[in-house]
Amino acid sequence: MKRIIIAMATVIIALTPAVAAKPKNNLKPVSHIKVANALDPAPSGSVQIDGFIGNRLDLCIENRLMAQDIERVVQPFRDKPDGNWGFRSEFWGKWFTGAMLAYGYQPTQEHRAVVEKAVRELMATQDANGYIGTYQDENHLGDWDIWGRKYVMLGLLAYYDQTGDRTALDAAAKVADHLIREAGPESGVNIAETGWIGWKGLASSSVLEPIALLYQRTGEKRYLDFAHHIVKSWDSPNKLSPTGIRLIQEAISGTPLWKMSGAPKAYEMMSCYEGLCELYRATGEKIYYEASHKLIDSIIRDEIMIVGSASLQEIWCHGKMRQTEPLYQGMETCVTATWMKYLYQMLRLTGESKYADELEISLYNACLGAMSPNGEWWAYYSSLMGERVHSHQQFPDVVMSCCVANGPRGLMTLPSWAAMTSGNGVSLNFYGDMKCQLPTPSGQNVSLNMQTSYPSDGDILVEVGLPKEEKMEIAFRIPAWSKRSAILVNGEPFDGITVGGSYASVSRVWKDGDVVSLSLDMRGRVIDAPSGVGDKAIMRGPVVLAFDTRLVPRRDGVSEPPMLRYEFAGDSENYIDLKPTGNSGIDAIWMTFDVPVADESGALHTLPMCDYCSAGNTWEEGNLFRVWMQQPFDFRHLYTNNLDWHVNVTVGVDRPEIPEIYKVR
Repeated sequence: MKRIIIAMATVIIALTPAVAAKPKNNLKPVSHIKVANALDPAPSGSVQIDGFIGNRLDLCIENRLMAQDIERVVQPFRDKPDGNWGFRSEFWGKWFTGAMLAYGYQPTQEHRAVVEKAVRELMATQDANGYIGTYQDENHLGDWDIWGRKYVMLGLLAYYDQTGDRTALDAAAKVADHLIREAGPESGVNIAETGWIGWKGLASSSVLEPIALLYQRTGEKRYLDFAHHIVKSWDSPNKLSPTGIRLIQEAISGTPLWKMSGAPKAYEMMSCYEGLCELYRATGEKIYYEASHKLIDSIIRDEIMIVGSASLQEIWCHGKMRQTEPLYQGMETCVTATWMKYLYQMLRLTGESKYADELEISLYNACLGAMSPNGEWWAYYSSLMGERVHSHQQFPDVVMSCCVANGPRGLMTLPSWAAMTSGNGVSLNFYGDMKCQLPTPSGQNVSLNMQTSYPSDGDILVEVGLPKEEKMEIAFRIPAWSKRSAILVNGEPFDGITVGGSYASVSRVWKDGDVVSLSLDMRGRVIDAPSGVGDKAIMRGPVVLAFDTRLVPRRDGVSEPPMLRYEFAGDSENYIDLKPTGNSGIDAIWMTFDVPVADESGALHTLPMCDYCSAGNTWEEGNLFRVWMQQPFDFRHLYTNNLDWHVNVTVGVDRPEIPEIYKVR
């Protein structure tokens, strides 16, 4: 593998955007945390990502997050239209937490104006009793009411964390205090039997996350008591679940996710464990960590498909084993985003590189594959074959759906986990054109300038800038799939461990101008279907490849090349020789490869394939794609659309139109 060895003595200064009011981290010492993170996120505004991924971030921020019509997401809080059904109250908080992540990444004056307007208008709807929501008084605690209050509090807390504005924290506290009066320890209400009957209290129980965060920020005992009350309710039999939802015990015991006592609703269930992670940080009670750790490992083992998401539309279903079956491929974008946030929680708590590996696969495939090419809209469900279909509008008055609001939250976690810090130094989890400036153990800042075409190739160059020499660790994530990895420091081989699925920790006295080059194994890999049915797929690095009908168009109903039987021409170790071909001149395709296939006589041919996030991502009827391929296959298989994906599977109507985005002026 080619190695890039360049020696430079240039002082690298991280670039940060011009700001009017830069977000602040750790504005108030957080003394109500008993468990420190193994890895901490990069400070706001300290990471700049360029290249393809940087462009995706920019498009999402400009055309989705900062283009939101604020009036449309705030008005339901004034009108309270939801009655006994509806979840308009989630949209503000989902969109706003994504917007706050975007503001932390790009803390510009323009972005500050958008988020400030949004938070002021929402707080103006707060009732005298503290309630902020979209339900009439008589319908409080019904269906999605508590779920919506959760997102309101998460948004307010995100604003407080970035700006230090105490009014947002106070507003969140008032929302929580009102909820405690309605559903707290003295109310006689079992919170796990509130909410829509189908999800058995999971949605309401997920309010644990902002309640635990409130305790961390205020130290007020009533929030800790309420958090414990929520967790205790999980073991109480109730009208929705005769045994209780038993989230802790069944996670620890290894109960299959689709058989747990609570509903196997993927998104809401993971949201509860996100809250459990925060409660563990606040209390140090190891059972909370054990449950969160075992559940996430169960999800990886049993549910996550090749592109880094899961679910039978929204339900756990042993999806990893069933992912070649079209019926089980409907990955909800809300599940993808929440999965990424859950991974981020566990990466922070454990410092285990496997969670960063999973984040990377989700980012490049499921997450970006659900986003429209210009970043303004998102899919509701994504598949591994057929057509891509964007989300409908669940509530036309809001001009949004749950997945359009949620998808950016997964994407915008990237700047937080791309480069992280610990007591020993710095950990690099993301490889791409990136500049960052991070605090070192001694308190100075280290500047890291990463230059690479990854994942187009596996060569990564990192230039180090330091005002003063310092002994510390720079840890480089070696993905589990990289079986041949090498590190050079100033041209000299690193003699430490570079095993896939771990960090290569380079500990030394670093000085200004040091250069590290990392080479990762980018051989194509033929992946066997976990079910053993004989289907195969191809990955290269973290990127899943897919067939796209734009690459081999049909002519007069006849597939090209001739209809013979083909198989992927991999070697005995399932590696395959892929030839990069750029983007084949097709707009909106990032990477294409010629994939060798052998016909029945053993003669070799090529099958053009592209990256999954580009495959079918015209969102136009007739643009078909496929990840899993029967072996052997003929070209008719590739054009088969077993599910009618041009019909929106949520509402059963024709392909919806993407609404005009109402940009803030």
